[in-house]
Amino acid sequence: MLVLAAFRSVGAQEFRCAVGVNYQKLMTTTQSYESADKKVFENMKQAIEDFVNGRRWTNIDFEQQERIDCSITLVLNTRTSATDFAGQLSVQMRRPVYNSTYTSGLFNYIEGNNFVFSYNESQPLDFDMSTFYSNLASALAYYCYVMLGIYFDSYMMNGGEPFYQAAQQVQQAVPNDRYAGWDSRGAKNRYWFMENHTNSAYAQLHEAYYNYHRMGLDMMTKDQPQARQAIIASLRNIMKVNKAHTNLLSVQQFVDVKIQEIVSIFTPAPPQEQKEVYDLIKEISPINVVKLKDFNTK
Repeated sequence: MLVLAAFRSVGAQEFRCAVGVNYQKLMTTTQSYESADKKVFENMKQAIEDFVNGRRWTNIDFEQQERIDCSITLVLNTRTSATDFAGQLSVQMRRPVYNSTYTSGLFNYIEGNNFVFSYNESQPLDFDMSTFYSNLASALAYYCYVMLGIYFDSYMMNGGEPFYQAAQQVQQAVPNDRYAGWDSRGAKNRYWFMENHTNSAYAQLHEAYYNYHRMGLDMMTKDQPQARQAIIASLRNIMKVNKAHTNLLSVQQFVDVKIQEIVSIFTPAPPQEQKEVYDLIKEISPINVVKLKDFNTK
């Protein structure tokens, strides 16, 4: 992978991840929480930070300023035992844009309120690619590899492929009958998001990440008209993927993350570009067309 050389430098881990553990909903239940109980959540937060930020996920050396900005938040809804929890897991990631102070959202995914996991503060969060230890560790590792895949796709054509494969390996190691979200049951879950990114039928999704970011956003300070054309090309890629299979989770994710940015980029663009973007978004994600209401569509 040529992309690896571009990031080689002195050693540092890949992520700069801000972690949040929100247990306020638990506080409103009949359960009583003393200071010692709250310490569990502080330790949980620290354990997740250490797991994501302190582990080497690749053989690539990042400098401190190159580390990937992301955030992981757990909103806990229920606690069924001292070590068993359920809640909502959300993951966000941002990418710097070349020659600017602007950062662009790459990934913003919120799971439902049925993320079930165990956490024992007396035990470390263990992880191995081929061995299942816990739903929490597997989910965190899965999303780390997903983020790496999307991140490197945005810098090099198909640069994220080995990381999607790693995420798929994590997914396949989880016993499907024990935890929801890891198999094909349901339309929006980890299984399908990974299937979308590893299925050759949707190869243009990876091209879209590259065109949008490396050939589009990264070139805005150099040649804005050409950069906008690259972004339009990325939307054409997304439209082709959408035509192959409508309502793909990966397509919805792409548009939901990028729609406000697309509005900002094309609001000052020529009318013909606005119309093309409008028509593409209408085809890909009709629900988002309202956000382009000020575009010239004639």
